[in-house]
Amino acid sequence: MDIALELDHIAVAAETLEEGVAWVEERLGVSMLPGGRHPVMGTHNRLLGLADGLYFEVIAVDPDAPRPPHARWFDLDRFEGPPRIANWILRTPDLAAACAAAGPGVGRPVALARGDLRWRMAVPDDGILPLGGAFPALIEWEGTAHPARRLAPSGLRLTRLEVRHPDIVNLKLPGFSDPRVAFVEGTAGFAASFDGPDGERTLP
Repeated sequence: MDIALELDHIAVAAETLEEGVAWVEERLGVSMLPGGRHPVMGTHNRLLGLADGLYFEVIAVDPDAPRPPHARWFDLDRFEGPPRIANWILRTPDLAAACAAAGPGVGRPVALARGDLRWRMAVPDDGILPLGGAFPALIEWEGTAHPARRLAPSGLRLTRLEVRHPDIVNLKLPGFSDPRVAFVEGTAGFAASFDGPDGERTLP
């Protein structure tokens, strides 16, 4: 049986939060909004509201947080180089079933919280999602609270998310279909296009 999966948000990783925010704001022409800290993972983020119930985050290691006794999510323990789209995240109403369908490489459910937001996310033990991170992270929100509903509109709408990998044929996601997401065989990485008041903006 297919498990329902929907695009939830996109994550840009950076060596520092300030560097990631500057990179995104320069390319998208908008200001990112405050996010918060994730004590369990030793990370912090800034957020951007998108149309259609989506949002966007920049995430980085929090230099003021103690190093956690486990690998950080989004492969941030190994991250280096310029900011870039590092992961895409799909929400599901049944994380346990979605993890079972995806296989062991997607990780195990970890309970997380920020303020009154509560969610569970599948995090691999080594922090690295299958296919070198091309496989999406899986999330289940608890209750009705969701970041996208609280963020001021940025005026941007996601029009295309390109997921690239040399073995993209092995990225099978039963239960997921989104015309904005394109799977492309090629050098591993992501690209995203947005429509906004000033026309199309892209993140390579």
